[in-house]
This record gives sequence, structure tokens and C-alpha cells, in this order.
Amino acid sequence: MDVAQFVRREEFRDVQLSPGGTYLAATLPMEDRTGVVILRLSDMKVTTSFSLGRNTDIAWFQWANDGRVLLGVAEKLGMQARPKFTGEIFGVNASGAAAEMLVGQRVADAGGGTRIQPKKPEQVWAHLTDALPADDRHVVVTVGNFSDDAYTRAERMDVRSGRRITLARVPVRNATFTTDHQGVVRMAVGADGDNLSRLYHRAGEAGEWVLINDEGASKRRETPLGFSADGSTAYLRSDHPHGPDSIVAWDVASGQRREVLRDDAVDPYEIIYASSGPREPIGALFMDGRPRTAFFNPEHPDARLQRRLEQAFEGELVRITSRTADGRVALVLTTSDRNSGDFFRFDTVANSAEHLISRRAWLDPLEMAEVRPVALEARDGTGLHGYLTVPRGSDGRGLPLVVLPHGGPYGVQDTWEFAEEPQLLAAAGYAVLQVNYRGSGGYGQAFKQAGARQWGLAMQDDLTDATRWAIAQGIADPARICIYGASYGAYAALMGVAKEPSLYRCAAGYVGVYDLVMRSRALARGARSLETWSEDWIGTDPAALTAVSPTRLAERMRVPVFMAAGGEDQVTPVAHTRAMETALRKAGVPVESLYYDNEGHGFYTQPHLREYYTRLLAFLDRHIGGNAPVASRP
Repeated sequence: MDVAQFVRREEFRDVQLSPGGTYLAATLPMEDRTGVVILRLSDMKVTTSFSLGRNTDIAWFQWANDGRVLLGVAEKLGMQARPKFTGEIFGVNASGAAAEMLVGQRVADAGGGTRIQPKKPEQVWAHLTDALPADDRHVVVTVGNFSDDAYTRAERMDVRSGRRITLARVPVRNATFTTDHQGVVRMAVGADGDNLSRLYHRAGEAGEWVLINDEGASKRRETPLGFSADGSTAYLRSDHPHGPDSIVAWDVASGQRREVLRDDAVDPYEIIYASSGPREPIGALFMDGRPRTAFFNPEHPDARLQRRLEQAFEGELVRITSRTADGRVALVLTTSDRNSGDFFRFDTVANSAEHLISRRAWLDPLEMAEVRPVALEARDGTGLHGYLTVPRGSDGRGLPLVVLPHGGPYGVQDTWEFAEEPQLLAAAGYAVLQVNYRGSGGYGQAFKQAGARQWGLAMQDDLTDATRWAIAQGIADPARICIYGASYGAYAALMGVAKEPSLYRCAAGYVGVYDLVMRSRALARGARSLETWSEDWIGTDPAALTAVSPTRLAERMRVPVFMAAGGEDQVTPVAHTRAMETALRKAGVPVESLYYDNEGHGFYTQPHLREYYTRLLAFLDRHIGGNAPVASRP
């Protein structure tokens, strides 16, 4: 097989329809950055494009009116890294006029590869709070200073000049704001250095902030989602001591709470908002194995539209990503376990759909592998959920298995939607098992909390128990199992072969963290909130961290290891991988390694990705069998 088709960047990531239906704006993943293109819908011709320098990402974009898009910039040092917001906001005209920096701190220029000059350099960051659909000239943004655990403020910003007027401040740090349908800032939620959430409400622009939930007292975290169309109700996402999160309706006048939506097993995965009229929360998407949608009021017009689309695109997950201001035309995204995404123009009056673009037109969904939801019990009775990807055409029995723990680890979850790595591995002949071990997101606060300070302990046991489940079910050939992951997943891979030296035949780690003492010390140098997080979730006792650090356990490992890392990785510095390799070689463990000095937390460049995955698949083929990859064309 040729790995190139799987490592090739998707042509488009996110796409939005302009309010008048004239244009499409789309993010365009490139070699080491993300750009934006604007296309005229009538002929799908590009009218303008925009990108910044190396390692820059378009974290979000939003139409401010039918002819202007706002863009939020982030830095992303590697494919596996989470974007770090720079706080800069640009305005781009669909007509092709020069882009302008509306909020930003870079003074000399706007980054390599661009001639754009900032309008007003400031030592602040900003992100979009409300696009104010009824106001073509203004938006509401949240603004903060570049200091640890800063106080923030809500401001109205002119989308052409960037001028801002302060609308609200709130007495809690790290706050985000929520507006009503008139653009009035009505709710705010934040946390101080203790990371305990505090939720405030005010009756109007002149109203005083009133604390309506303090996590320290209530023992629950509540996050505002938005207001009902008539403004009488605010919808909140609320966690619980046991079980999944719920959506509650908070009556503005009486302060009474009423649960409107809660699944028995899983949290809301995404909130569904009305795509026409006021942007009110109307339902949620739940990722309970395969995805399903549910609504507060099944008779809401947009709920009925969703059902029509789900019937039309049976077997696909359907999202309305944007809609024209008159409500007639919707942009629809369909995805599945085998389809990375197709965008359609849907006429709600004619009830007709027209295919516009695909994320990966070169991958035929019929040639991809099925992803099956699985459920099992851990040794202590905790219920675990995950996904099994089986090679196409296989009977699913006695297969070489790759156990693929996700990174994060906390709050991250594997889902049913298309993912490149499992599909690549399945195409090479491997079954792939992904487990949402305790600590993962999506299954309630208690399940997430159960992973606190469990690196190498209960979280690792969950992966072991899932591997043994796959053997007991006859899915995996017990003599041909490897564990492989990236970031935290790489940690779990190396800990797996340290704790269970007879269960796995090999291990592979990509941009991994392997020394928890080193990791804890690095986090302790950050903001107070980050230090609190580290204390709560990883721990600070050097002896306890040493006991579950793979760098200190190499003598227990008995199987071959393959590792890869980037010299510019700021999430899990390359020192982790080099220390792990040194420990393995000293212990006499066969080890292969691959380093690129100019890559970060996950490789960007296509030649590097092709070499990495070609070597990974060859490594797996030597130790557990499968189909060795064909050398990729440059």
C-alpha cells in the first residue's frame, strides 16, 4: 500500500456560507500552516486567499457580513499540538482587497510570508463572542491582557476599523461572555487560580453581576450555552457527581433550573443551534457509539429540518455549518466512519442538495474500513467504551492488532468519525482498537475525574483490560499485538510494555512524554491555574511520578520499540524521547528512532510524514505481520 493517500492534507477543513449566499469561506490546510480561501459560489472561483507564516493556524473564522470575514490566529507547533491563540483578529474582504489586522500585538509585520501591516498593535488578545447577525458593522469580542490568569472584558468592535468600546467586565479571572439576541452581554463564566468555575448573570446593560453558581459550593460546573429565542431562558451545560452532563434551562425571572436533555451514558458531544432566526440552543449531538441527535422541542423547525437531512443522507452524521440570512440555503457537512467530509448546498424550499466540495475526494468511502463501537468492563467493573476498526473484507477474527490509545489524556475522546491513522493501519491489514479509558472526555465528570493521578495506574489497566478483551473475543491473535500512540498515547504505549511485558510484541511512540518528573516541573513553571491543574491531575510527588515514568522502567521492557520526535516540540520536548531511547539502549532493548530537528509536536511536511508512516508500518510488519507499505512517491 502507498501511505501518501492517507497523509495527504485534506483540501478543505471548515467551510461557511456567507449570509447573502454569494460566497464560501474555507480553511485550507497547507504544509506547515492553515490558510483561508474565499470562493464565489456561482462559479466556485477563488476571489481571495490569506495565510500567515510558518506554524500559524486559522483557529476560527466567521462572516461579519456578506462581504467580510473575521479570522482568529493561533500558533500550532506540529500536527498533534493544540492551537495556542495569539489573540490576533484579521478582517478579510471577499472582493480580494488586502486583509487587515484589527486586533494584534505584532508591530513590525504580521509574520513571515505576508505584507500585511497591523492597524493598532496592542499587548492584548481577543476572540469572537458574538457575530451580531443583525449588525453588519460590529461584533462582540472578549479581550484580555497577556498575563497569567488575567481579568477579561467584553467589547464591541467595528469590523472595518477595529475600534472597540468596552461593554462589560466581571469579577472573576479567565472569563468568557455570553450575549442575548440583542447583543447585550448577560452571562459570564470564569475561574481564578484555583480552577473552580464561577457563573454570573446580569439583567441588562445596567444590571449588577449576580453569582448564580460557584463550583466550590455547588460541586458542579455550569457553562452558559445561550438564550432561548424570547430571552426568557438561558441554557446551561451542567456536570453531575455521577453520570453524564446534562443541559438545563435556567429561568431568568425565577432562577429555577429544569433539565431539558440528558443521555443515560454520554455527555453532549456538540450543541446544536438554530440555523435560522435567533441563534438559540435547540438540541445536542450525542456520541454514544454511533452519533445521534436529540432536541429540546422535536417540533422546532430546525429540528424537523435536521430529521429531513438525516433521512436524505442515511448512515451519515449531518451538520448544518451555516445558512443564508433568509434561511433558504444551508451549507451541509456529511461525515461518517469512512467519509472525512462532503459539503452540500441544500435548498430548504426546493428540498434539493448539490454537492460542492469534499475534504478528501481521493479517498473512496467504499474502500475505507468500518469502525465498530465496542463496550467492555474494566477489572474493577468500570464500563469502558471505544471503537474497533477492522480491515475491509476481513472476518474480524484472529487478526494482528494495534492498540491505539489517544493523546491528551484528559477530556479527549475517540469517536466514530473518520480518522486517518486507524484507516491507514486497517488498510495495512491491522485491526485497530481505540479505548476511551478513564480520564477521557464524553462520559461525565466522575469518569474523567477517575483518571486523575492515574498515569500508569488505572488508566493503563483499562488499556490492558481492553487488549485482553480483544483476545477473549477472538478478534486479536494474542501473538501479534502491538501498542502505539502519540503524546500521552506514546506514554501509554511504553508503559504498556513495561507493565505487561508478555502481552505486547512491540511498542511505538510518537512525540511522546516519558518522564513525569520532567513533565511536572515544566507545568509548575506556568500560571497558577496550570500549576493547580498539574497538582490535581498528574501529581507532584517525585517518588510517585518516578514509579510510573517509562524512562525509569526500561529494564522491564522486553520487546522492540520504535520512536519518533521533533526537535521543535514545545508540548513534549524531544528530550523525553532522547532520554527514553538512551534508557532502552542501556537496558539492551531493541530500539529504532526517527528525529526531525525542524518538526514540532507531530510532523507537518509531507516527505517527513511519508517516511514516518512507511517506517512505522515496516516496523509493525516485522513484529506482528501485516502488509508492508510501498515506498511513497515524493
